[in-house]
Amino acid sequence: MIDPLGEIIGLLRPQAVFTKGISGAGRWAVRYADFGHPSFCAVIEGSCRLAVDGEEVLTLVAGDFVLLPTTPGFILSGFEPATPVLITPDLAPSPETELRHGDPEGPPTVRLLGGYFTFAVDEAGLLVSLLPTQIRIRDIPRLSTLVRLLTEESGAQRSGRELVLGRLVEILLVEALRLTPAADAPAGLLRGLGDNRLADAIRSIHAEPARAWTMARLAREAGLSRSAFFERFARNVGVPPMEYLLGWRMALAKDLLRRRDIDLAEVAERVGYGSASTFSTAFSRHVGQPPGRYARSLAERAAATERPISPRSRARTGRGRR
Repeated sequence: MIDPLGEIIGLLRPQAVFTKGISGAGRWAVRYADFGHPSFCAVIEGSCRLAVDGEEVLTLVAGDFVLLPTTPGFILSGFEPATPVLITPDLAPSPETELRHGDPEGPPTVRLLGGYFTFAVDEAGLLVSLLPTQIRIRDIPRLSTLVRLLTEESGAQRSGRELVLGRLVEILLVEALRLTPAADAPAGLLRGLGDNRLADAIRSIHAEPARAWTMARLAREAGLSRSAFFERFARNVGVPPMEYLLGWRMALAKDLLRRRDIDLAEVAERVGYGSASTFSTAFSRHVGQPPGRYARSLAERAAATERPISPRSRARTGRGRR
C-alpha cells in the first residue's frame, strides 16, 4: 500500500545537523529566538518548562518527546523565576559537550537530549502541513532511544555517518507522525489521512500521480459525491483536491529535475502532462521559474558545494588552520 507520509519524508531527505545533551540546575531560563529549522528533544530525567511562542506552556517530564516542525521562538526554564538568557543554536557547544543552564556545579534537575535538522530540498512546507506548531508525545521509549542514537552518531566520525543520521531522522519523523492523533492536527495531510474516505483518494493520488485525475474520479475513490468530497477534502487537508494534486506533482517534478539525467519530456510524462510545453507552463506558474532554469540553478549550487578550495582561498579564509 502506498504510504503518502513515508513518500513525503523520503522526498524531503532530512539531514541531521546538530544534536546535544542539555541539563539545568538551580534557577535558570533560556530564550531561543525564532529558528526555522525543525527541532526536537527528549527528556531523560527530571522536569522543566517549555513555553513556545503562541502555544500553551508545557511541563516536561522524563519520557516526554517534543517536536517543533518550524521551531518558533521559545523559552526553556526551571520552575523558579529567572530572567531568560538568549541562546543562539548555531553557536551552541559541540555535540561532545553537554550544554548546562543555571548552576554549573549543582546536581541537574533536568537532563535532555535535543537537536535540530534541515532538509536536503526546499520543500519544508510539505512537513509543516502535517503537524501542529508543537507536538508532545509521552512515555514512548523508542523515541528517546532514537534521539539517543542520533546524539551518539552525530558525535562520532564513523564511515557512513551522514547516511545513518539521515535515516535516523526519517525514522524519528515517521514515528512522531504515527503517534500524532489526526484529530489534534491542524488541516493538512495528517488530518486528511485520518479520514478513511479521504485517505483512499490521497493514496490513489500518490500511487498514480500521472493519471488524468478529475474531481469526479477522486470523489469515486473516496465513495462520496463531488460536492461532499470537495468540501470534506478542503476542510481536512486545507486545500482543494486538485490543488493538492498539483502540489504533489510539482514536488515530484522538482525531485526529478535534480537528477539531471532525465529530459523534460520524460519529467512531464511522469507527473501527468501530455507535453513538455504544458508541463513547463504549469511548473513556471507554480514555482515562479521555468523548469530548465530551476534545474540549472540546482546544478550550479551543487557545483559550488562540490568545488574544491584552492590553497590560496584556504589561506585567505583560514580553512585548514590548526
